[in-house]
Amino acid sequence: MEASTKVSNIQSTYEADHEASSNFLTKHGELIAALISGVLILIASFVNDKHSTFSISLYVLAFCIGGFAKAKEGIEDTIAEKELNVEMLMIFAAIGSAIIGYWTEGAVLIFIFALSGALETYTLNKTNQEISSLLSLQPQTAIRMNGELEEVVSIKNLNLGDMILIKAGERIPADGQIMKGETLVDESALTGESIPVVKTLKDEVFAGTINIKGTLVVEITKHSDETLFQKIINLVQTAQSEKTPSQQFIDQFEGVYVKGVLVAVFIMMFLPHFLLDWSWTTTFYRAMILLVVASPCALVASITPAVLSAISNGAKSGILVKGGIHLERLAVLKAIAFDKTGTLTLGKPEVTGFEMINKMDRVELLSIIASIERYSTHPLAAAIVDYATKQGATVSTSFEQIDDHAGFGVSAVVNGSTYRVGKKEFVTVKHNPFVHFEEHAEKEGNTIVYVGTEDTLIAIFSLKDLVRSETKNALKTLNKLGVKTVMITGDSEQTAKAIAAESKINEFFASCLPDEKVSIVKKLKDRYGQVAMVGDGINDAPALATANVGIAMGGGTGVALETADVVLMKNDLTKISKAITLSKRMNKIVKQNIIFSLTVITFLICSNFLQIIDLPYGVIGHEGSTILVILNSLRLLRN
Repeated sequence: MEASTKVSNIQSTYEADHEASSNFLTKHGELIAALISGVLILIASFVNDKHSTFSISLYVLAFCIGGFAKAKEGIEDTIAEKELNVEMLMIFAAIGSAIIGYWTEGAVLIFIFALSGALETYTLNKTNQEISSLLSLQPQTAIRMNGELEEVVSIKNLNLGDMILIKAGERIPADGQIMKGETLVDESALTGESIPVVKTLKDEVFAGTINIKGTLVVEITKHSDETLFQKIINLVQTAQSEKTPSQQFIDQFEGVYVKGVLVAVFIMMFLPHFLLDWSWTTTFYRAMILLVVASPCALVASITPAVLSAISNGAKSGILVKGGIHLERLAVLKAIAFDKTGTLTLGKPEVTGFEMINKMDRVELLSIIASIERYSTHPLAAAIVDYATKQGATVSTSFEQIDDHAGFGVSAVVNGSTYRVGKKEFVTVKHNPFVHFEEHAEKEGNTIVYVGTEDTLIAIFSLKDLVRSETKNALKTLNKLGVKTVMITGDSEQTAKAIAAESKINEFFASCLPDEKVSIVKKLKDRYGQVAMVGDGINDAPALATANVGIAMGGGTGVALETADVVLMKNDLTKISKAITLSKRMNKIVKQNIIFSLTVITFLICSNFLQIIDLPYGVIGHEGSTILVILNSLRLLRN
């Protein structure tokens, strides 16, 4: 038995290692092949006789290893779409170089193209993680009640009218209505707001949210494929499947360019022989030169190194950009929409004010309040305990009695006196000595927590999710760049208005659910054209995917980070303006490179037709222009 177990363990280990190796090769195979191709080219370049059997064998290996993936992709796409593509043109150009004896140029062409293809594949593979991240947050089973019996069933088998049991701490598996129980529900997965919502009889609850306290019996009101959480998943899928106008233009340009070059090369192989009385050797020689100099190597190098340099520059400053097209779009943004909680604000409430009646000792009262609030799971309670301890209060556990009233507050008996901490209606108030403080705090968008004993109000707290210190400067800079700023939040109108006034934002929308955020982003796109969305929560994922550019805070949820096109690793909003400036620099350099490379290609083609230039000079001009555009692109590495 022991030997059998060892064999089984060895087999399991081997299978796990084999699977890990397969996944590694699947993800990084193209990059490894490109690098091996580059090493072979480097070795071959040091061989004295460039046309020796050894040297040519190395170049052939470099062709096969580096060009396999792109050649396979090009052939498959050509068969599927019945149209030639740039991949095929690059292969033809490389083979043409080899035919006329220029193995190095052909191999380098393959290497550059293979390397850019590997980076593109890596970027595309990363986007496939988003939906799986979303799905992992939605429960796949539920406890269905059938009279006194309970059974665990798949959420797909739930029908309208079914009763399900949800225990404290569990995620709610489906949209429904509370039939028994009351609780606090963490809806941050949908609204992005950190403060839990009180739920009582007949209130609606949503799939993917968390039942913090209390057992619930919920009646199903929507099928599993119609829940609000499923809508988020569908919105992300739909937004990411849509091609941008730039992508559509590139697809169209690719076919036209390849056809044009191949037609020109074919004509060059025959027409000059008859019209200009060229020999067949000269005609074929000139056709091969045309295939080499007309290949888009310089054009490819005009964009990719510039993009990679700009991305590297951004990464050093804490700006992670997931692709060149996203960085390119930043330069033309006309408006940026911001989520509130965790984006414009810190994402957790803090005490902004505290008042108490004069006849009590401040530290003693704060000690009592902190001791009571430590028994509550509410985020406001945690903020009060933190504030009290910083003021010198000590936390005690000496209570005659303590009760947590879900959604209202906490009560406790201390030294024979009953203390209540919570909502105004929970703390019996006959006289309110803090009316002025209360009115001012509410006007500023604060949440109020009351403290009372028996029938007397003895203290009051104001709490608020504070605006980040860099928010004002970030928004001010964006406005100077001509970018409109908009806030989209699930919070109340009053709170949103206060935050908007404090942060000097141009416009705001309050009480928004995820699908409403998407609708607002679409309206902003209709109004301004190019729009970015900045967020940090699961609820922001559909809006991030819908916007022209999605920007996530580095401290946000995994789904937001995966969905976004740009990630601010240090949660610094001022980096957005830096990213926009970097984007404008990149676009300028890319335009310079494209104009230069097209000019060189045109000059080389004309010189070849006039028989002014021979193949070595054509290769020098072609590869030289590639090197120059790369060097120009590397300027983007400088701040």
